Amino acid sequence: MNQSQINRTKTMVTTLFLIIGISLSSSVMAFDKEAGKAKAEQVCAACHGMDGIGILPTYPNLAGQYVDYLSKALQDYRSGQRSNAIMAGFAATLSDEDIQNLAYYYATLKDHRLPTLDIK
Repeated sequence: MNQSQINRTKTMVTTLFLIIGISLSSSVMAFDKEAGKAKAEQVCAACHGMDGIGILPTYPNLAGQYVDYLSKALQDYRSGQRSNAIMAGFAATLSDEDIQNLAYYYATLKDHRLPTLDIK
């Protein structure tokens, strides 16, 4: 191989990795807030509210939580890695897409999240 062929090969490999990277990132970022909101109305709102604030102090507030935290929690309830009979039942009905959309919906409710507590 001469230098020109090596450079052309490097360019093709770099382009391929860029295309793969863009494809993966766009599929990961394909959240649907409206679908998450609709699913929240059906499954979550009775306890966690549509605004992401639990209706009782014992129910966690979901508003403004990180997408990856909410997704992991729901996946863990669904798989049994996290134990709560009520949440396991609800999470069992959710698809991976539902989980991502719900997590995204509640994460966007930053106006309702609890203020940061300053502990001194």
